[in-house]
Amino acid sequence: MLRRLRNKILLLNTLLTFVVVVVAFAAIYLITNNNIQTENASKLEAIAGGQFTVGASETHTGSPTDAVAINIEEKRLSANYSLSFQIKVDPSGQVIDIDSLIDMPKEAYNQAAETAWNHKAGRRTIEINNKLWQYAITPATSTRIVNENGMQTIIASQDGSYHISFLDVTESMETLRTLAVTFTMVGFAVLAAIFLISLIFANRAIRPISEAWEKQRQFVADASHELKTPLAIINANYDVLLSNKQETISSQIKWLEYMKVGTNRMTNLINSLLSLARMENETIDIKKAPFNMSEQVSEIVQSMEAPLHEKGIALFQSIEPGIILDNDREIVAQVFTILYDNAIKYTEENGHIEVSLTQSDRLVTCTVKNSGKGIAPQDLPKIFDRFYRVDPSRTGETGGYGLGLSIAKSCIERLGGTITASSAANEMTSFSFTLPATRPAPFV
Repeated sequence: MLRRLRNKILLLNTLLTFVVVVVAFAAIYLITNNNIQTENASKLEAIAGGQFTVGASETHTGSPTDAVAINIEEKRLSANYSLSFQIKVDPSGQVIDIDSLIDMPKEAYNQAAETAWNHKAGRRTIEINNKLWQYAITPATSTRIVNENGMQTIIASQDGSYHISFLDVTESMETLRTLAVTFTMVGFAVLAAIFLISLIFANRAIRPISEAWEKQRQFVADASHELKTPLAIINANYDVLLSNKQETISSQIKWLEYMKVGTNRMTNLINSLLSLARMENETIDIKKAPFNMSEQVSEIVQSMEAPLHEKGIALFQSIEPGIILDNDREIVAQVFTILYDNAIKYTEENGHIEVSLTQSDRLVTCTVKNSGKGIAPQDLPKIFDRFYRVDPSRTGETGGYGLGLSIAKSCIERLGGTITASSAANEMTSFSFTLPATRPAPFV
């Protein structure tokens, strides 16, 4: 399922990028093509409009030959020195005259005129002598010179013939072709690069989901395994009771007590799971209110003196008075109880436990340290994982499920603090959590 999700993300990113690249390159190509076509059209118009008229209000003081020379010069300049030629044809398309400085066979000119004349609509492109030519057909004009009062006037008129103007567009078409090839190559290269980048980011994006999914799967498996034991106890004792229907309750009381133990274990496990789920549910509000954490820690320590005396554990306390927290009192008490209870469980007989509560500026730090076997370095990173136990064989002794520290971590993080663990083999284990204080520590 996660692999399919990754592939969907990868496909979506690649397709979106491909569409953006295609649209961008297509826009650039179309704009470039339009500019080139516009430029070629302007050149053709300049070639086709090579002859001009001097009207009645316009005069030319030179000779008509000079006027024609100026006209030809303007025509050549307007075409930006591109190769061009003109063919004059009659109304039936037969060649009348060829105006060209290009060395080509007459047959080529005739073929060009015939092809252009047979495709009059719009501007077309044809190939002549391995070159591409764009042409335009315009009505031809004839000129006559009128002398009036010593002034020469050139009058233009149409005589029914046509000019077919040809412009060499080989380079511009080659530019468009090169641009298309370049865009295609760059597009595929960009697509390949985006695919690889998307693959890397898709794998990174899916990794937290995969880890969460695996943790959830492991959580369900562990919870199911933990529930099997008390259920097996209840079922076994129920079968014993069922086989002794005639016996009195007092004679079968031990089987009922075993069932009670099983139900208690299930209740504790379910309560722990609910507590963990509650802390991880961010929609549930935290009930914050100011309270004296120093007094809270002292009360919990005093309420758990009995197991200390049973195991001969020495307790050392260093609790600063008057530390005020604006937080959820019950959750903070639950975290400290978990850490302190663990310390009692895992401290050997005649060992010692140290409890400290200090405030530095706006941070409150609570530490519970106990002597004992300690935690191996390879186990420390996993100590806050659900159902993780350093020594599974001691489950029966401690009665735990490996959820306490996971609950403590979720609680502290939900309250805006941090929790850490440290240990030295065969010496000590220490757990510390830090929470923001309500007011800064007094200046000493």
